[in-house]
Amino acid sequence: MYEGPVQDLIDELGKLPGIGPKSAQRIAFHLLSVEPPEIDRLQAALQRVRDGVQFCIVCGTVSDKEMCRICADPRRDRTMICVVEEPKDVQAVERTREFRGRYHVLGGALDPLSGVGPDQLRIRQLLTRIANQDDGIDVTEVIIATDPNTEGEATATYLVRMLRDFHGLSVTRLASGLPMGGDLEFADELTLGRAMSGRRAM
Repeated sequence: MYEGPVQDLIDELGKLPGIGPKSAQRIAFHLLSVEPPEIDRLQAALQRVRDGVQFCIVCGTVSDKEMCRICADPRRDRTMICVVEEPKDVQAVERTREFRGRYHVLGGALDPLSGVGPDQLRIRQLLTRIANQDDGIDVTEVIIATDPNTEGEATATYLVRMLRDFHGLSVTRLASGLPMGGDLEFADELTLGRAMSGRRAM
C-alpha cells in the first residue's frame, strides 16, 4: 500500500476494465514521471468526455452532437439498420466498409442473471424507428449484429420474435466467421467483413 493520492490513483485505475493491480500501479507511476503538461492534457481529455459526449438521439451511439455523423449523413441507406450492442461495435462494423446503412445501439445484451432485461435495452426505440417511416422511406432490412455469445444469441432470438410482425421486413444475422464467445470489437476486418457480406435470414 502506498500513501495518500498515489494509492487513490492506483485504486481508481484498477477499477477500469482490463486493468489489474499491477497494470494500475505501472500506469500510476508512469503518470508520476511525466511532465505536468501531459497530465493537463489527460485531465482535459477526461473532462471533455465527461462534459461533451452525448448519445445520438437516433441510433444511440456516442457523439459530440445531438445526432451522430452516420445518422446525419444523407448518403447512408435508410432502408437498412444494423443492430449492435455497444457503440464500440459500430466502429468495428464501419472498419469493414461493407455496410452503408444506419445503426441502432442497444446499450448491451439480454442478461437476466445480471438484471438486464428488454426494458434496460433500447429495443422499444428500435421498434419505433422501424414503425415510423423516415421521410416516407421504409426500413426493409434489420441486420442483427449482436456478439456471438450466450447473451448476444439470446438478444438476437428475442429481437427476431419482436420484429416478426413487421410486414415486408427482412431480419438477418451476421454469418459465421466470428468465433463463438468472442466480442465484435476484437474481430479483424476481414473476418467481420465476410460475416457482414454473408449474413443470413433468421
